[in-house]
Amino acid sequence: MASSKAAAFPLSRRQLLMGGAALGLSTASLGLRPAWANPWGQANPYPKGVETGPEVSLAIRRESLPIDGRAARPISINGTSPGPLIRLKEGQDAVLRVTNLLEEPTSIHWHGLILPAEQDGVPGVSFAGIEPGETFTYRFPVRQSGTYWYHSHSGMQEQLGHAGPLIIDAAEREPFRYDREHVLLLTDWTFEDPASVFRNLKTAEGYYNFQERTIADFLADARADGFADTARMRAMWARMRMSSRDIADVTGSTYTYLLNGHAPGENWTALFQPGERVRLRVINGSAMSYFDVRIPGLKMTVVAADGQPVQPVPVDEFRIGVAETYDVLVTPEADTAYSLFAEAMDRSGYASGTLAPREGMAAAIPERRRIADRGMEAMGAHGGMDHASMEGMDHASMPDMDHASMPDMDHASMEGMDHTSMPGMDHASMPGMDHASMEGMDHASMPDMDHGGAPPSGDGEGAMLPAGVAQPGSQYDQAGIGIDPDERRVLVYRDLKAFTPWPDRREPGRELELHLTGNMERYMWSFDGKKFSEVTGPIHFRKDERLRLILINDTMMEHPIHLHGMWMELENGAGELIPRKHTLNIKPGERVSALITADAEGSWAFHCHLLYHMDAGMFRVVKVS
Repeated sequence: MASSKAAAFPLSRRQLLMGGAALGLSTASLGLRPAWANPWGQANPYPKGVETGPEVSLAIRRESLPIDGRAARPISINGTSPGPLIRLKEGQDAVLRVTNLLEEPTSIHWHGLILPAEQDGVPGVSFAGIEPGETFTYRFPVRQSGTYWYHSHSGMQEQLGHAGPLIIDAAEREPFRYDREHVLLLTDWTFEDPASVFRNLKTAEGYYNFQERTIADFLADARADGFADTARMRAMWARMRMSSRDIADVTGSTYTYLLNGHAPGENWTALFQPGERVRLRVINGSAMSYFDVRIPGLKMTVVAADGQPVQPVPVDEFRIGVAETYDVLVTPEADTAYSLFAEAMDRSGYASGTLAPREGMAAAIPERRRIADRGMEAMGAHGGMDHASMEGMDHASMPDMDHASMPDMDHASMEGMDHTSMPGMDHASMPGMDHASMEGMDHASMPDMDHGGAPPSGDGEGAMLPAGVAQPGSQYDQAGIGIDPDERRVLVYRDLKAFTPWPDRREPGRELELHLTGNMERYMWSFDGKKFSEVTGPIHFRKDERLRLILINDTMMEHPIHLHGMWMELENGAGELIPRKHTLNIKPGERVSALITADAEGSWAFHCHLLYHMDAGMFRVVKVS
């Protein structure tokens, strides 16, 4: 809990409880946003718009309200969008009654919470969903603390604003101190129907990418790298029918990026008193957008990741994947305003607000960075599929093989090979080397396919790395595309160390390897080449077993992978202090692993948290029995 110093807030308790009326703020100006997200940045005690447990009632409906000055109809929860801040306490038995006032089924998934499977909130997996007019009561013991969030797991309701923050206060003293806290919920809003967005992605690869390369970019590269090398690189991308600027599927061309429901021009403000230590609970509740977060002029100290305490890491910037959370501490000493700046990874827009000692102040928006280009290294970062070494493979006899979907193929090594003149190898006419069509292929056993030099997986201990050791092919020391590590200190996964070791210290008894696969041109996403509609059964974990999950990204896109119901202990080389996470960002071509204690009996969702990737098939069910 925050110290008593947080009570020294310039607004009175009556003003806070009146939810802004005492300040002369109209409902229209607040836009039906919850009080925790309104632009005066309140501290404890919490006003209307915050639901404190252990018993909470939530009503879900569609509301008409302005977003960025335009008429919109998002999904609201208790009359606000984003939904109310739900505040629980570790050790409570939570009771959350959810009433569906929509004209379609809905649900709430409590993201990152460890709870019984039937309370997890995934229709068709752990419960039936909530029909229109029905009330469903979630009941579960609160067995953790930290920063989390909640959202719909029904259709594409998450894109319509069906989300909100969830804070669990620790039963015991936390390992860090602070005077005041603010929740920063990042989301992406589109005025299009989410179903139309999905159709557009299926219709045309790069539909929302308005930052494609130009002649000027080509000439600049030619000056830097030479005409021949630049031409060869561009020809490679053209043959693969891909763009080096496929950074994000959905961009600022349709998205308005919001901070606590507010567009940048609305100047959402979080207040502080100079010298206070302020805790910022940053949640990426967006449907599709990664953000790079910084506060120019202020050092941030990361103290928690995905709700779990970590050893403090001072940084200037951090990238937050979809569904991740980070807690940071800042200590603004000056009586001045600071920009809370969250730039979209593809640089097509940003969410922003202000950290200030008084309302009405603003800080300059930092200079925008240009979109980066994916390099060919992303296609072979885990060893690659070198066509020159694949002597025994008859490409013409392999059905549906679209090289555009296989990012680890080294086209540079295929000197002199004209694909367009080879029988059966016309990329333009081939339906796709989509891993989804390679149903019988065991990636781990295919000769000459080097996935990062990792040892073979299996049940024998001799085939395994020791627990906590980073996998060959991991990129934990890299911040990701579009970030210059020499420009400022950026958080990377290698920095994360748990505050204390996880109680289960057993070595893994077996390894499970999954490939993240897809076809950008056809917008199909999958695990091990099969969409969810094509799999015949769940992934099986044995109750209480200790296993290693290995994830290999065979695509050119980042994927935030979320496992419900259990922690994933990211093997980032920190030994017994490897961090616990509920969502792992997997970079293009990367090979990562996590240890799992399968102590949660039942059926659990396991999926990419990019909403449209999940809907396109990158979803599985894990059954623990």
